[in-house]
Amino acid sequence: MSQSGGSTDMTLAFELSALQELAKPGTAFAGARQWTEYVGVVSDEPTYVVTNFTRKRRIRQDFFSGPKGRKESLESVKGQFDTERHVFIGVDDDDRALADEVGWEYLPLEDAAEKADWELASEADDEPEDEPEVRDDWP
Repeated sequence: MSQSGGSTDMTLAFELSALQELAKPGTAFAGARQWTEYVGVVSDEPTYVVTNFTRKRRIRQDFFSGPKGRKESLESVKGQFDTERHVFIGVDDDDRALADEVGWEYLPLEDAAEKADWELASEADDEPEDEPEVRDDWP
């Protein structure tokens, strides 16, 4: 059952550090929703770090690590979300090794950014990074 243009039957997990390297992580996350079934964030950071980062950027996750580590989270997500593909976007060899260990496809952030037309924060150094996060209308 393939669709022309590729399958959206995919679960996508961002390593928190990968999202942090994007110039506009909220926009990238929203864009990823267009071509995935489920999308979320995994990290070994405490839950409040992930929650604060995603809340400030108005990112709605389908799943996140919670109190679990990345390995346990990815295993749990794979068991919970039965999609054709499970893709993990990360930034280094440790992320690649983790993806291999838990049976996820690994996609380096640079490759994902290029394919999805996401701007890396390092490419946007001329723009003030804190500006978009200041929201007077956010409760």
